[in-house]
Amino acid sequence: MVNKWVYSFGEGKAEGRADMKNLLGGKGANLAEMTNLALPVPPGFTITTEACVHYYANGRKYPAELKAQADESLVLIEKRMGKKFGDAKNPLLVSVRSGARASMPGMMDTVLNLGLNDITVEGLKAQSGDDRFAYDSYRRFIQMYSGVVLNVEYHHFEEVIEEQKQKCDVKLDTELKASDWQEVITGYKKVVQDQTGKPFPQDAQEQLWGAIAAVFNSWMNQRAVTYRKLHNIPADWGTAVNVQSMVFGNMGQDCATGVAFTRNPSTGEKIFYGEYLVNAQGEDVVAGIRTPQSITIQAKQASGSDLPAMEEVMPAVFKQFIAVCEKLEKHYKDMQDIEFTVEKGVLFMLQTRNAKRTAKAALKIAVDLVAEGLIDQATAVQRVEPSSLDQLLHPTLDPKAQRNVVAKGLPASPGAASGQVVFSADKAEELASKGAAVILCRIETSPEDIHGMHAAKGIITSRGGMTSHAAVVARGMGRACVAGAGSIHIEYAKDTMTIGKTVIKAGDVVTIDGSTGEVMLGQVPTVNPEMSGDFATLMGWADKYRRMKVRTNAETPLDTRTARKFGAEGIGLCRTEHMFFDAERIIAVREMIIADDEEGRRAALAKIEPMQKKDFVEIFSIMAGLPVTIRLLDPPLHEFLPKSDSEMEEVAKGAGTDLARIKMRAQQLHESNPMLGHRGCRLGITYPEIYEMQARAIFEAAAEVQKSGQVVLPEVMIPLILSKKEFTILKDVVDAEAEKAQKKYGVKVSYLVGTMIELPRAALMAGQIAEGAEFFSFGTNDLTQTTLGISRDDAGNFLPDYSRLGIMERDPFASLDQQGVGELIQIAAERGRRARSTLKLGICGEHGGDPDSIGFCEGVGLDYVSCSPYRVPIARLAAAQAALRQQALAVKAA
Repeated sequence: MVNKWVYSFGEGKAEGRADMKNLLGGKGANLAEMTNLALPVPPGFTITTEACVHYYANGRKYPAELKAQADESLVLIEKRMGKKFGDAKNPLLVSVRSGARASMPGMMDTVLNLGLNDITVEGLKAQSGDDRFAYDSYRRFIQMYSGVVLNVEYHHFEEVIEEQKQKCDVKLDTELKASDWQEVITGYKKVVQDQTGKPFPQDAQEQLWGAIAAVFNSWMNQRAVTYRKLHNIPADWGTAVNVQSMVFGNMGQDCATGVAFTRNPSTGEKIFYGEYLVNAQGEDVVAGIRTPQSITIQAKQASGSDLPAMEEVMPAVFKQFIAVCEKLEKHYKDMQDIEFTVEKGVLFMLQTRNAKRTAKAALKIAVDLVAEGLIDQATAVQRVEPSSLDQLLHPTLDPKAQRNVVAKGLPASPGAASGQVVFSADKAEELASKGAAVILCRIETSPEDIHGMHAAKGIITSRGGMTSHAAVVARGMGRACVAGAGSIHIEYAKDTMTIGKTVIKAGDVVTIDGSTGEVMLGQVPTVNPEMSGDFATLMGWADKYRRMKVRTNAETPLDTRTARKFGAEGIGLCRTEHMFFDAERIIAVREMIIADDEEGRRAALAKIEPMQKKDFVEIFSIMAGLPVTIRLLDPPLHEFLPKSDSEMEEVAKGAGTDLARIKMRAQQLHESNPMLGHRGCRLGITYPEIYEMQARAIFEAAAEVQKSGQVVLPEVMIPLILSKKEFTILKDVVDAEAEKAQKKYGVKVSYLVGTMIELPRAALMAGQIAEGAEFFSFGTNDLTQTTLGISRDDAGNFLPDYSRLGIMERDPFASLDQQGVGELIQIAAERGRRARSTLKLGICGEHGGDPDSIGFCEGVGLDYVSCSPYRVPIARLAAAQAALRQQALAVKAA
């Protein structure tokens, strides 16, 4: 059986459908779907993602049947359009565009006007009756094709145009005449000959296959690789190629091109939102080269523009376009991002896709679509990307704070950001890697800036609209962005931007408000977000579908209150050692460490105990009856000792000893590999008095709070256990202190004693350990280190190479290694529950806030995940989505 590599569409018939996105890519699947909906779509064909996968698997060679299938589909386009590819008198021109299954705006390559050459340009001239249009289209094609396929840099062509404008004494491209463009074309062809050593290709078939190869090759270009890494898109998906007959928005004043959203992608309001340009091609809108115009009169008035809206200029086309947009939103049941062209007063649809949106917009749209009856609550819960909630959970600019506003642009992506001004993506990445907050300032951004945009806290552009590259990418990343701030004059050579008489240099601090479009000098104070409205509604629905509980990692009252506000259902990890670093306590802790005997240690611990107890009283009170898992002391003792001589002298003075003794004790405690050394339960075995003190503080605090009328649910966690015997010895210590406290206060405290599974041996011996342990919490940070044999602190030196070579798709400390570490978790869960059916299972590493890892935890059947306070809402939503996916799989299996 011959493989099918090509799928055609046109004249109301398509071989593909919307649900074939994995095969045809998002763009190809949606072009097929729009064609089947009888919408005006220029005919074309899609080369499948499987062809791209084959291309890379076979040394960048096409499948044997591809050429014949593409030629057959090309003949079909010719018939539908009544034109012929490469014909001198009636030439068919096509666009060649990428289209992966996940939207990657601007990351891969596009070629327009393909099929033009020295002969066919004359045919286009005769067809259109417009010499200037024909030559303008040809010079655009040479420039685009040469950049994408032949790797000739853009600036060479810009120099040719600038020379021509100077020669003709004009300022704008639009002022150049047909004869001027002919001269530019001659100059362009000379650039290609000089830069490549070959003439610009004149054969239309050679052009077509050169462009197809370029699109496939762009799947592995640096910006696409970076984007995939940021958005966790697998490299083995490949991209489709869409070859489509050209329609022209630059053929005259009754032509236009534009981009539109069926709702506002920043706020989610049900207000039609878009921009267009008369007599232009698509890249003019997206690249921000010309100032775009509003599509609706309402948007024009809101922006204060004096440029006419499409609703005024082309009322009949506008009415048809609005009807098409409404039909598409109802069909897809989601906000659409639409590209269109108007050729000689006739509307053509070039693309529709589910639109990128901010977190705020995603929440509003999901809730509104339920209210409108288009989707149900379960679908709404699955529509919002959990990680995107991070945009909503951090402070915004304080409305009462003084603002020195120096410029205003378009509110392209909401949020507030302050940072040092930088003028290049490389500089943004360099400074951000050193911990600096930066604002990337560009005349306009391009896909090559993707790494700097990700590194920056915010983005400013002096050109471009609400649908420019900067705006779309910033919204997708959750970066604040002010676009099209025309009053800002950026000079890369001087590393400055000037607004009137104000000169801002690289390194100066500015603040931007992406919700208003304001640019301010200096740093502006912020306020904490309010969790209400659409957020509360959607989170309420998520909690309804969620099975796993969500706890937090917290040990300070502030973190504990923050987590409760975000909906935490308990504490999954309270790290007692963090309490030891407090300035008042560290002296007593150090006294305990340098003590020569148990008596000296107990004397120092007696100073720490009331402080620990006070912490626990506060935490138990805030958590008000919710479970609190407290990990007993885990890090090696040397971490608490000072490093400098001056600090050591201070400790010596406080402990009534000399500097030499402190240095000797630090030397005794030094370990070659402390992560696998004398830490965790090993400290409890060697110095049981430490764990005794901590257990006593926990249970006396619990008894005291319980006596005041509040329920307390302490869970004492013993870290780094590797055997049942180890656990039993230390559980006896904890139980003895619990019994004493309950007798002392005359109350009964319900509590559990369990362990942290963070060693492979503990996972394998889980059945035995569970005979004594009442819960397991998987400490996936250390379990990842001990399973992979990789130090989290040093992995950054080589993980990028592992990612580049495909050895590890993702950082295993950010997203759980489900095959290796995940299997150990599964083994421990199964063996543990076989020994104790009531065994409570949770996860408390960084992975507890990672949506993909949470999905794995749902599949294994853990009872809860625990994460940092600000990730609690993310985990709540991810847990709900994971539960809904499991339900869908169960239904499918049945």
